[in-house]
Amino acid sequence: MSVTLKDVAALAGVSPSTVSRVCKDNPSISRETKEKVRKAIEELGYEPNFQSDQEEVAGNRTIGIILPPSPKESFENAFHLEVIRGVSQFCNQHHYMNTIITGQDEEEIIHVLNSLVKREKVDGFIVTYSKQDDPIIDYLYNEGLLYIVIGKAYKFANQTVYVDNDNVLAAQEATEYLIQLGHTNIAYLGSDSNLMFSADRKAGYQLALLNSGLAVNPDNIIELPFIPEEHSVAVHALLSRGERPSAILVSDDIFAVALERACIEMGISIPEDLSILSFNNSLFARLTSPPLTSIDINSVQLGIEAASQVINHIENPNLLATKIIVPHKLVERHSCKKI
Repeated sequence: MSVTLKDVAALAGVSPSTVSRVCKDNPSISRETKEKVRKAIEELGYEPNFQSDQEEVAGNRTIGIILPPSPKESFENAFHLEVIRGVSQFCNQHHYMNTIITGQDEEEIIHVLNSLVKREKVDGFIVTYSKQDDPIIDYLYNEGLLYIVIGKAYKFANQTVYVDNDNVLAAQEATEYLIQLGHTNIAYLGSDSNLMFSADRKAGYQLALLNSGLAVNPDNIIELPFIPEEHSVAVHALLSRGERPSAILVSDDIFAVALERACIEMGISIPEDLSILSFNNSLFARLTSPPLTSIDINSVQLGIEAASQVINHIENPNLLATKIIVPHKLVERHSCKKI
């Protein structure tokens, strides 16, 4: 019985579609996976029944932009829109197409990815977020697909190309800014530490307090899995405390908007009663009242760098994984006050 593509896939520990793409020398497949598949082909004596397609031109290549699984938050968060703008800008300049991939949950996204991969519709992927134990990253890695992560890689870090800010340093500098304004009772409001950027920003906040001789009060740290649309018990409890914090570092402008709304409901004036410093420097930061002092993480540049890396690795498959750090800066507005 002749050796089949499925036999090669079983020996190499990859999917049949991955073997097919290796036979076509598809640039989306990592060097390690190609070597593993080619070794299995040689060992089994497999002979592909199609010719290697070397006629694909860059203008027909497509990059998939993977947004976090969510019914709506991915499209409401200005960070992802700015990243998409940066990716699209760079892709347009280099004659690449891009497509948006998201879904209600990880299972739906993986289903879409599997369909695109089988039809060989995408040459590389940009994952616009990074979190712990992500089945989407597991799928991309196990399939040997080329992907770039925006954010610090949690798994397979040595084999992953990622583009990020130094979120620990950014949060440390932001907290030190509040300390220099005279604040000693500083709280932190952020998204779940399962997200790598939020974990790093919390770590930077804690580091700044410790370096300044201030205690880290666990009651001053609030982490929420989603943006509060209505009354948040945790936020209101923090703001109702007898010794209410005089300043709060917030991991995202959208969370800061929700915090401002809670302050309005409770009659707390910003910055007279409470200083707020947020991240991302999005449109939300500029439109709030008062406008937010915010850390500009250069979201568009993150998208540009991610697109640059994925195209570079598509066109040069043997490149080693690189780590790109995009600088940040603090933009002062009117939500922080010296005390």
